[in-house]
Amino acid sequence: MLYSHYEDDTHQASRRPARDGLPENGFSMQIFTRALPVAAALLLGACSVFGGGDDSTGQITGVSQGGRGLSGNERASLGVNAYLWRASLETLDFMPLSEVDPFGGLIITDWYTNPNSPQERFKATVYILDQQLRADALKVTIHRQIDRGTGYIDEPTATETEVQIENAILTRARQLRVSNLE
Repeated sequence: MLYSHYEDDTHQASRRPARDGLPENGFSMQIFTRALPVAAALLLGACSVFGGGDDSTGQITGVSQGGRGLSGNERASLGVNAYLWRASLETLDFMPLSEVDPFGGLIITDWYTNPNSPQERFKATVYILDQQLRADALKVTIHRQIDRGTGYIDEPTATETEVQIENAILTRARQLRVSNLE
């Protein structure tokens, strides 16, 4: 514990805890005033790391409008492929989003119930694993539940369903890349 010295009524030196746990000599303020410029320099220096990337290499560039747009002059840098990111959002746009992490490449939808089949619901998780536009840079998981009257029960989803969604995302990503090159 930090202490400061003071003299009490008996004029004897004694030790008491410093006010608010900080020493009264200003030591913590010195550390703060020295650390603040260093932290600011590091944060500002990191900004150059997140500059726009090269579309031809699949670097994340041009994501705007909440991650859904690619435009010529607007550039933002993320940790995943921009075409896969946008294609994933467009392919799953009928499902409500629960979590979206553009830097980690994660999209989790909320439960979606098809009006034609109200007793079952689906939830999708999309992982974008690389900055390159490649098939192995994408992983889709579909969760399915059936309402049995007493509540929803987890049911297996056909692997074919996940593959179909992955293929739809990859096809759309390729279309976005081609349209961006023209």
